[in-house]
Amino acid sequence: MDVIELTQRLIAFDTVNPPGAERPAMEFCAGLLAAGGFDCRMIPQGPGRCNLIATRGTGTGRALGFTGHLDTVPLGAAPWAFAPHAGTVLDDRLYGRGSTDMKGGVAAFMVAALDAPPPPGGVALLLTAGEETGSDGARAMVGAGPLPPIGALIVAEPTENRAVPGHKGALWLRLRVHGVTAHGSMPERGVNAIGLAARALARIEALDLGAAHPVMGAPTLNIGTIAGGLNTNSVPDLCEVTLDLRSVPGVAHTDLIAAIRALLPAGTEVEPLIDLPAVWTDPATPWLGAITRASAAISGAPTDPVAMSYFTDASVFTPALDGVPTVILGPGDPAMAHKTDEYVSIARLHEAVAIYRGALACWESER
Repeated sequence: MDVIELTQRLIAFDTVNPPGAERPAMEFCAGLLAAGGFDCRMIPQGPGRCNLIATRGTGTGRALGFTGHLDTVPLGAAPWAFAPHAGTVLDDRLYGRGSTDMKGGVAAFMVAALDAPPPPGGVALLLTAGEETGSDGARAMVGAGPLPPIGALIVAEPTENRAVPGHKGALWLRLRVHGVTAHGSMPERGVNAIGLAARALARIEALDLGAAHPVMGAPTLNIGTIAGGLNTNSVPDLCEVTLDLRSVPGVAHTDLIAAIRALLPAGTEVEPLIDLPAVWTDPATPWLGAITRASAAISGAPTDPVAMSYFTDASVFTPALDGVPTVILGPGDPAMAHKTDEYVSIARLHEAVAIYRGALACWESER
């Protein structure tokens, strides 16, 4: 099965999350990999869902690891010109939900790993469910433990085959600010939760989030949603707010939460919704430098370091693997992720297979 056919087969599985329903796609991948000599272990994640660890040639030294997720975001309200699960090919484009993000990347590393002999230390594939909702599958996989011994990790998220050494972290918080209700004509008899929240948010927006990273830039904060009130003529006794913070290396999420708590009214509840740290590998790391040059030679991508704005399962896997060198490198176009009529370039898919084969051929288990 070539990378085009495999991408089409994966797109044909409806893994829109929620609900995900990734198990049939995972079982299909496990069947292909087992037939190719891989040892496969399924990690359950609730009804209709699971994750997959597939290894070949492991046992001594450390493996080269690849990871990707099989869930996708919903289709959206706008009509699609191409059936979202048909895998339509037109010119250089393969259309379908998940083609760019990131079933094309998963197909490319599966094809490379099945075709190439396992390197010293072996190869380990980590296929996850539930990445789109906060790396739920990666957490389940780490919790089920142990992960295979991995010496470096390739995350096949969309970069147009540019080797990217990291991405910002994501910290999403829900704040529940409490007040006291009263008649709207007598506001002095109540405590306005919206007013409390508004004043707190003004302080939060002025908060110093920490030092900027030389490549990622500064950490950021966005007030995403705000809701409160019973009706126009009542003093609201509850206001809910969500915050989206994007962190950089050196900025601890526990410190951000503590700083925000200090600016909130007494009794405010703070609930983390997503808590995924930033990921960064020094571009001077020999393995990262080598794969950056090799991928650029195939794809024509620049070699200067950049960072992605989205989060990946590396936020969970890289710390669990003791901070192994990690690169984000996949055939998809980040600009096409989550879009109507999402597509991946067929040329980029073939490039990715060549890049991953080269990475396997050059891998040394002692890294």
